[in-house]
Amino acid sequence: MRGSSGAGHSKVPSKKLAEYEAKRDFTKTSEPGARVPKKASRALRFVVQEHHARRLHWDFRLEKDGVGVSWAVPKGIPPDPKVNHLAVHVEDHPLEYFKFAGDIPKGEYGGGQVMIWDEGTYEPVKWSDREVMIDLHGKRLQGRYVLFQTRGNDWMIHRMDPPQDPDRQAMPSGITPMLARLSTTLPKPDDSWGFEFKWDGIRALAYVDGGRMRLQSRSLEDVTPRYPEIHAMGRALGSAEVILDGEIVALDEKGRPSFEEIQQRMGLTSENEIRRKMKVVPITYMVFDLLWQDGHSLMQKPYTERRAALAKLKLSGASWQTPPFEKGGGQSMQEASAKAGLEGVVAKRLDSKYEPGGRSGVWQKIKNHNRQELVIGGWLEGEGKRRGYPGALLVGYYDKDRNLVYAGKVGTGFTDRTLDDLNQKLKPLASDKNPFQAGAAPARGAHFVKPKIVAEFEFVEWTRGGQMRAPSFKGFRNDKQAKEVVREGG
Repeated sequence: MRGSSGAGHSKVPSKKLAEYEAKRDFTKTSEPGARVPKKASRALRFVVQEHHARRLHWDFRLEKDGVGVSWAVPKGIPPDPKVNHLAVHVEDHPLEYFKFAGDIPKGEYGGGQVMIWDEGTYEPVKWSDREVMIDLHGKRLQGRYVLFQTRGNDWMIHRMDPPQDPDRQAMPSGITPMLARLSTTLPKPDDSWGFEFKWDGIRALAYVDGGRMRLQSRSLEDVTPRYPEIHAMGRALGSAEVILDGEIVALDEKGRPSFEEIQQRMGLTSENEIRRKMKVVPITYMVFDLLWQDGHSLMQKPYTERRAALAKLKLSGASWQTPPFEKGGGQSMQEASAKAGLEGVVAKRLDSKYEPGGRSGVWQKIKNHNRQELVIGGWLEGEGKRRGYPGALLVGYYDKDRNLVYAGKVGTGFTDRTLDDLNQKLKPLASDKNPFQAGAAPARGAHFVKPKIVAEFEFVEWTRGGQMRAPSFKGFRNDKQAKEVVREGG
């Protein structure tokens, strides 16, 4: 930067703008040309432009001697004196640029969308080759700032005054997501609750500040590199400082969230493997809560207020969205979720606060479960009190070729009476022959039986390998013949 305090630059403005002109083809971009105003403005102006170029940044420009002296600020103008932000000194711009907002064509220098983030006037306090101190009078920015050179074109911008918002706090980290309590029925009264679809995926909080985003898992692990598709959401939020809560989901070939699919993206650390899996298993971040916004916690606000604030963010992108919620109407919401093949619904009291790590019951999850009649082809011995009794059943169904297909093992849903009944029914059918002719091999140590007994089971979904996920025994179907049992759904 050139010149000294208040004295102006030695070069005429048109020459100052030579570098600006050289980088642009004004037949292709609508950006202002290098025209020099005949008269200086009565009050010196400043502008901050939010620039969605290849990398999001904010252009900070100060009117001086007929041009706009400019810095690119990657993380925006700091609102708090405790934090300094990098400001890279760039070429001077024409004063007409102060009103520029629009799209710079792709392929041109600085290609991308430009929006006016703030504008107003300023008073110079000190201006030298290495330090610029000013008092800003903008619509959003009020107060004294200083820019100081650190090395070459690298400067820092610092707020000297206290924060404009005296109640502003630093963004927290390490928040544990609030949890929902499992329920078998919809809560009442219906109109006291909001209902959302339940997404079968990976819970994650998104911390967004200065266009940058960090993703945190339920176990507080930083999983940001694992899901590059969501990074652009941070840039889309611009200068908004927020903490979001949501679920990362992967969709199957029918467009339904599939936990089996998202498992392929879990635990990856290799950048090449992550990039490869992005093409095979794309993901979407379903955002359903807003915990923090612009220096203030919303966690003590009721659910409805947080949801209203979230809606105003208008989060909708290629890999992120804000699914709707319904006030009341739980029954129809649950029916819609079942029809769409979703996992279920989550009910949240309309007046509920956000309780990090809590499972108080003001959030409830009501799952949809599939039911399937299956043939018992074997069992695994239980442990402890179940020793000598079936600890898990090996079950299957018949395919079109009349082969018994292994559908997995079921180790839950038994009562003591059920175990006695199973012993009485299965031991007379003991067999040395594995009855399963297709599907994965049953576990070692299996006690096989002739496939005669039919029972009904409840489960979340079919896996790609043809097995049930999270199955539970529901009861015997003595009215069914084994050969009638075929796979339903999936």
